[in-house]
Amino acid sequence: MLPATVEALEAVGITSPFPIQALTLPVALHGHDIIGQAKTGTGKTLGFGIPLLQRVVVDGEIDTETTLAPVVPGKPQALVVVPTRELCVQVTSDLVKAAARRSISVLSIYGGRAYEPQVEALRKGVEVVVGTPGRLIDLAQQGHLDLGHVRTLVLDEADEMLDLGFLPDVERIVRLIPAGRQTMLFSATMPGAIITLARAYMHHPTHIRAVDPDDDGLTVKAVQQHAFRAHAMDKVEMLARILQSDGRGLTLVFCRTKRTAAKVADDLAERGFASGAVHGDLGQGAREQALRAFRNGKVDVLVATDVAARGIDVQDITHVVNYQCPEDEKTYLHRIGRTARAGASGTAITFVDWDDMPRWSLIDKALDLGFGEPEETYSNSDHLYEALDIPRHVTGRLPRSQRTREGLGAEVLEDLGETGRASGRGAPKSSGGGGRSRDTSRSTERRSDRAETSDKAERPRRARSRQRTRSGGAAADGAPAAAQDSTDGSRPPRERPRRRSRGGRGGGEGEPAS
Repeated sequence: MLPATVEALEAVGITSPFPIQALTLPVALHGHDIIGQAKTGTGKTLGFGIPLLQRVVVDGEIDTETTLAPVVPGKPQALVVVPTRELCVQVTSDLVKAAARRSISVLSIYGGRAYEPQVEALRKGVEVVVGTPGRLIDLAQQGHLDLGHVRTLVLDEADEMLDLGFLPDVERIVRLIPAGRQTMLFSATMPGAIITLARAYMHHPTHIRAVDPDDDGLTVKAVQQHAFRAHAMDKVEMLARILQSDGRGLTLVFCRTKRTAAKVADDLAERGFASGAVHGDLGQGAREQALRAFRNGKVDVLVATDVAARGIDVQDITHVVNYQCPEDEKTYLHRIGRTARAGASGTAITFVDWDDMPRWSLIDKALDLGFGEPEETYSNSDHLYEALDIPRHVTGRLPRSQRTREGLGAEVLEDLGETGRASGRGAPKSSGGGGRSRDTSRSTERRSDRAETSDKAERPRRARSRQRTRSGGAAADGAPAAAQDSTDGSRPPRERPRRRSRGGRGGGEGEPAS
């Protein structure tokens, strides 16, 4: 390993490898293709990041690789393909830290941001690109991204790309890269389609599976897991009390739908908790604002859909709450894998609604969790307080004395020049994801209203004549016609005869009304 890489890792407190890193580094540093498989949260990123950076050549360094594509200054030498935007940001951050002692440019490319900054960065030259499949293909087809000099290809979280339907796009990207590359594929699970992909595009890969002899279960042993059968109308109250348990740090709350995530975040904020949300209806600027606020501790509760389950690597996450039951066992593993990372411990709590019992039963059996049918639980149940160390005096609202977090509004909302819609349900009220703020829109509308009023005041009034008609036709000659509107208001009101009805039959004209 290069001394500069060692120094950069030591500067951020990384001095010893995790099992997956210890197994993959000797093989990957020699240039062999590898398939790395380990539980989520066990350090797979640096398992491919260190070998990737090792093969990058920058100005002033000697290229010792004679069997690979020649280095062209400014052209990408390494490509990392990831399934989600959040994971793209996280992987980029880790690679930047590991390359801090070398002049290596790492660029993240993903949708939701404007094309122009990414195109400009590629024009200036980068060594490493981390991106999602859709935007990578777009820029490659437009001629801005040249993959013809890539020496190292990494497919991270390949099983998630399979689930999201990205494998055809991944194959298109692989075909744009020289055949003599080194390919590394990392994933927590290894479905058959991923094995097929590896056989088609990898050269005699070494399959490395990191297993802790003291932790032979499918879930991480350091995660303390709980499951409660909860009523939908009582879930927010239960969650509010769980968030006041002793020793709770940063907390992730997972929902299945965007609408539920937005509602839960709003409910928690109304109860006094510093909460943020990450879901698909938010603009990319608002999503990144919430993630930064969560990492910086300005909010300590982040409500997210499963889009965030593979991209959040935040220290000090002590609790993960499955507000809605996961779809399957893979989703469950990736959700609870956000806690107990890098050797830490954590707590995972799952709310199981009555309608979710069949789904939870399948997850329980597939992962051999041993919960069976969860105990019926409410916000005042004694066993809830005992299992999660919740003080008896807490209520469903956070006391004002404990509201010490700065909140989501303290984090800057960046203007990313986003593509697509600027805001959506749950977007910040001040502005929507890089688009024009509502205040600006309203002020523009007010200016338009004032201008329209001024125009009307200056425009002379046009005289109009009106003609009375009878039964849809013009009035007969000699019939009185309506006079022109008078501007002085001197015309007396016209008297109209009134009719009185008797038993549903009209009275004669001129009879007084009763």
